[in-house]
Amino acid sequence: MSSSDVDPDLPLLSEPSSGVPEVISTPKALADAVAALEAGSGPVAVDAERASGIRYGSRAFLIQLKRAGAGILLLDPEALGSLEAVGRAIEDVEWVLHASSQDLPCLAEAGMVPTRVFDTEIAARLLSEPKFGLASLIGAHLGVRLAKEHSYVDWSQRPLPHDWLAYAALDVELLIQLRDILEQKLREADKWEIAQQEFAHAAKFTPKVYPEPWRRVHGLGAVKSRRGLGRVRAMWAVRDDLAEQRDVAPGRIIADRTMVQAAGAQIRSSKELLRLPGRGRPTPADARELFSAVQACNRLPEDMMPTVRDPHKSTPRMTREQRDVAKELLSHMKSAVNARSEELNVPHDLLIAPAVVRELSARAALGGKHPADIDALEEFLRQRSVREWQIAEAAPALCRVIDKHRGVSG
Repeated sequence: MSSSDVDPDLPLLSEPSSGVPEVISTPKALADAVAALEAGSGPVAVDAERASGIRYGSRAFLIQLKRAGAGILLLDPEALGSLEAVGRAIEDVEWVLHASSQDLPCLAEAGMVPTRVFDTEIAARLLSEPKFGLASLIGAHLGVRLAKEHSYVDWSQRPLPHDWLAYAALDVELLIQLRDILEQKLREADKWEIAQQEFAHAAKFTPKVYPEPWRRVHGLGAVKSRRGLGRVRAMWAVRDDLAEQRDVAPGRIIADRTMVQAAGAQIRSSKELLRLPGRGRPTPADARELFSAVQACNRLPEDMMPTVRDPHKSTPRMTREQRDVAKELLSHMKSAVNARSEELNVPHDLLIAPAVVRELSARAALGGKHPADIDALEEFLRQRSVREWQIAEAAPALCRVIDKHRGVSG
């Protein structure tokens, strides 16, 4: 929740109108909360606080709920364990979240999975709101300024300070009111139907699973050899094990950039690993484990090293000429998508995801001179979870780009 773009002259809301409730951390208090939620009415506002960059994984350390008749509830997942009872109490209720893709994974990990979602960020973006952060939307539509943020604090610490809890509670205090305003605006803009498709899609969100997660190391593109990639893979595995054992973020063991530097430096001792420039260097004990992994990698034959090209990438292999064709197609496709998004007054990346357009341009470059098949294109989009409204609006324009290109080249 950022307040940097909010009018400083707006009245400040420092706490919820009913005050900051006690954190629920015992089975008895949880049972009472579940009963209150079941007896409540209307949608439920939901938010979660994580300790990203501090703890291992992305689990929730505080979950905030608000429902008419139940008030604001602050749950401590670490103390309570599974929150499946909470999930069951509100499973048939619409959940109102802001930027739901950030919170749904950690809520599911705690046992809470929605069937219906209203995402205020998605709604605001469909309405082409100039600023769609929660604080900005509340300032614009409800005329108040929320208290200073604590987004990047360590939510895993206990006890949580009162002002942190006030900040967390405010995340759900006005969310349902904001939801109602945005629904009305979506209906007035004739965008309610497409919003419902987006919300249904959002409710099913799960994080992407990467077959080789080490390939997500930042700056990995600087490593050009299979051997160097093998060293990164080896260090990543050690780092991940240590991080999980200690419940700390992997970057606190060794930074991505330090692993990338080490992979290309052909270090000869753990001490050399400690002397690499920049921050994010390991402790001497961790450096010894990481260097042992590098040594083990260096003893393996070349054919056991990972390939330079990610074998799991969806973009097909292409010749240089085909890559040039794909680049040209992508430029024209982007222009077509941008033009249609302006006509619809929705952001271009909500009309269709840029990654899907990139993949389509690459596959179209391999398609020869045959006219585009609209049915095949629509099926291609459906397989990538493109919504029906997006297909209806984007597919014809994309087909015209392919046909125009093939007509010129033919």
